[in-house]
Amino acid sequence: MSAQSPFRGVFFDLDGTLADTAPDLVAAANQLLTKRNLSPKPYEELRPRASAGARGLIQGAFGYGTDHPEFAPLRDEFFTYYENALLVHSTLFDGVDSLLDQLDSAKLPWGIVTNKSERFTHPLTEQMGLRQRAISTVSGDTTPHSKPHPEPILHAARLANIPPELSLYVGDDIRDVIAGKAAGMKTVAAAYGYCGCAEPPQEWGADYLIHSPLDLLKIIFPR
Repeated sequence: MSAQSPFRGVFFDLDGTLADTAPDLVAAANQLLTKRNLSPKPYEELRPRASAGARGLIQGAFGYGTDHPEFAPLRDEFFTYYENALLVHSTLFDGVDSLLDQLDSAKLPWGIVTNKSERFTHPLTEQMGLRQRAISTVSGDTTPHSKPHPEPILHAARLANIPPELSLYVGDDIRDVIAGKAAGMKTVAAAYGYCGCAEPPQEWGADYLIHSPLDLLKIIFPR
């Protein structure tokens, strides 16, 4: 632990926490609809489902769960559309650049743990300039498990050689809080993100709640 912070590392979810990727995810879902001569869904309707990726967006667009016979082909088609337009309108949330600059200046390492598959995580984080700076980047298929299982977060901490109990995990979905707690980390609910589950962020049981990325600085560097 440094004199500046009680934490030795910070780990972030990607979609809805560091990066606002919903515009391109929703566009891929609406492309599925328009290809079938169906009306696209309003952006505001599908945005909260972006944290759940293809599963959430297909359910929002078509009402199909993962057990529906049409789900798998729709998912594969969704992946193709999304892969071809990963970074058209996606961007970092306001304040994220400044937040990460301050973590880097304080020599406090940070990493990324996402349920996005490596097929999309690697090119997206590289083009956004994140992967080159992160001490570890773990995707939904890097380990045999995905969040809310703690293993991806624990794997990221091992790669970074940072004790989980001296780390923060920040995410915009209740699964992030469940996974972070199970990994032994302090957890932060990002209320500015997609927050697509039924419970509001203040009811997720996180240790901290933030309403903008820069709010995190008060937690990491308490005075």
